[in-house]
Amino acid sequence: MEPITNITNGTNGAGPSRKIVVAGAQLGPIDVPTARSEVIARIFKLMDEAKTKGVKLFVLPEIALVTFFPRHLITNPEELEKYFEREVDGDPAKAHNMKPVFDKAREYGMDLSIGYAECADASGDKHEHYNTNVYYSAAADKVIAKYRKVHLPGTVEPYERPDATNQLEKRYFKPGNLGFKAFRAPGLVESPLTKASGKAANDKETLGRGDPIMGMMICNDRRWPEAWRPYGLQGVEMVLCGYNTTGWAPELLGTNPKIKTKEMAKNEALFHNKLSVQHGSYSNACWSINVAKCGMEDGKYPLIGGSCIVDPDGEVVIEAKTEGDELLVWECDLDFCKRGKGKVFAFERHRRPEHYGIMVEQTGVKEPDFL
Repeated sequence: MEPITNITNGTNGAGPSRKIVVAGAQLGPIDVPTARSEVIARIFKLMDEAKTKGVKLFVLPEIALVTFFPRHLITNPEELEKYFEREVDGDPAKAHNMKPVFDKAREYGMDLSIGYAECADASGDKHEHYNTNVYYSAAADKVIAKYRKVHLPGTVEPYERPDATNQLEKRYFKPGNLGFKAFRAPGLVESPLTKASGKAANDKETLGRGDPIMGMMICNDRRWPEAWRPYGLQGVEMVLCGYNTTGWAPELLGTNPKIKTKEMAKNEALFHNKLSVQHGSYSNACWSINVAKCGMEDGKYPLIGGSCIVDPDGEVVIEAKTEGDELLVWECDLDFCKRGKGKVFAFERHRRPEHYGIMVEQTGVKEPDFL
């Protein structure tokens, strides 16, 4: 499928272009013994392809450089630490194992979104571990934003069933502590309004005319409307989401009467992935770039593909065809966000936050009293 060219933008062709060529860089399986250098070589092939297609933003999946290790019970701290990267704040030189990818992005003048397992405060005795994503801006030549996964799935302790597929993110990571903070990415669109223009953000005449507004989330976050709405309330135009999602798990087969085979379980996982990102994009009138690490890791652990780019109407405009390394390229017109933000999801006209208190006042379900 060729990049979309016939979207009617919110300015009817007037004013500078706010179109960005983006790439979702899906990765195939990465096994436990696979060296980071092998994965980086695969990423470089995708970046080379992206360069030839004029890509300005290159998006990689969750925990991009190593296998999805939270499925394994790892009791040796030194063995566990091998999967983590040092904290990356501002200077890409701090990235160590990931530095070659940042260097390539700098060489190509390409913004980069990448997920990794973060060891924060590595100099101290107590390491804080997070499931993290960072955004490198080629124009700024630095990491300008960091997100830590908030909605950690799974359990702390492994299942007793020996053939179970564990999900031990709650064991290995702390819940993210940075919230859902949108940010502007410089150098991606023509002649954006900046502070130097003398104009202020949030005036009617300046909405949607600045540098692109980005948000990041990771995997399970995409299932939670509470993750999308804070970005929507900051005018987000593009959400970047990487994931590693199990295709099927032995201990779950048969718990749903509709799901009787591994293929049915995998199809359900793919359906729920699309359902989540299409609704999130539609209900916040934004593009989303959703990128998987997928395929059969270590010959026995299936991860779904389904990488896709979704437009502000909630329509999937391009989707991966494989479960291997694959590049999805699309030209996203940010002005297309204006229709939803100005009509159905014009929050300033339609939201009623005085009725939403229950969403932040409680976590678990509290049923009404019995009749």
